[in-house]
Amino acid sequence: MADEEHIRHCMLYEFQLGRKASEAAKNICSALGQDAVSARKCQRWFEKFREGNFSLDDKSGRGRVSNFDQEALQALLVQNPQITQQELATTLNCSQKTISNQLRALGKVQKFGKWVPHELTDNSCNQRVTICSSLLSCQNRLPFLEQIVPGDEKWVLYVNLKRRPQWLDKNEAPQPTPKPDLHAKKVMMCVWWNFKGILHYELLPSNQTITSAVYSAQLERLAQALREKEPALINRKGVILHHDNARPHTARITAEKLRQLEWEVLPQPAYSPDIAPSDYHLFRSLQNFLLGKKFNNEECLKNALTEFFVSKSQEFYNRGIKMLPERWEQVVENNGNYIVD
Repeated sequence: MADEEHIRHCMLYEFQLGRKASEAAKNICSALGQDAVSARKCQRWFEKFREGNFSLDDKSGRGRVSNFDQEALQALLVQNPQITQQELATTLNCSQKTISNQLRALGKVQKFGKWVPHELTDNSCNQRVTICSSLLSCQNRLPFLEQIVPGDEKWVLYVNLKRRPQWLDKNEAPQPTPKPDLHAKKVMMCVWWNFKGILHYELLPSNQTITSAVYSAQLERLAQALREKEPALINRKGVILHHDNARPHTARITAEKLRQLEWEVLPQPAYSPDIAPSDYHLFRSLQNFLLGKKFNNEECLKNALTEFFVSKSQEFYNRGIKMLPERWEQVVENNGNYIVD
């Protein structure tokens, strides 16, 4: 049987003739014996040749270019974590296969980043840090957290599709799932709550939008609900309303209504649902509850919302409020960047 070095010379010769690895293995076996070289072994050496490594010394490694600059690769990854393998290969003047092998050797894997609500500027990050630092200094002012009343709006769909996995035979195609309608029927829900539970919620008529006048009227109805459910908050402790910076919430008419009610407003940085209890806690749980449900009319939808709100324990609502200081602290520690749950 021919020695290994001679077989490697033959493989290099076949490669230089432009033949495929399987064809080369067949030719070498015809000339040197049936078991001279396997097609897989030939493929391994051809990969090595394609990467520019023509050394016939097997100690140089499987398909690895011995003089590859790993430091340059790591620097490019730090500079741009989203760079493609093809771009790396072009920049480092090597094959994509080499890049793939080197990334694997470095333990690198590709992961998608989670969506965040907004691309924050330096000013936005600084504002988030400033406001959260200020709020952290207030948390020891008892009963600060128990005074907070978060309020927010959310679109609720009549048809909430959920894509479910299907048990099928190996070669059986799954039934397709239609995408949600871009103009699906929906209703705007407005809700206010505190550490004990839901204080007031309503569904906006389909022909109505949130304006400062509409919002001010809603605040009056919320005040009535508070007088019935939390009289101590109205009469002694004081309400701290938490809402975002949407125009109806910050308009002159709304500001005047809040002065009449003598309510304080909790500072909220712009584009910051990650520190809004309704967004990071209540609505997330509600969306999971709604998945897969269909409602024929508004009454059915409202009954389902009531069922959800009633089913949640006081501990659920309390946890949503008590998470605020922890999240403010995370924003400060992250230099204002988003909390990615």
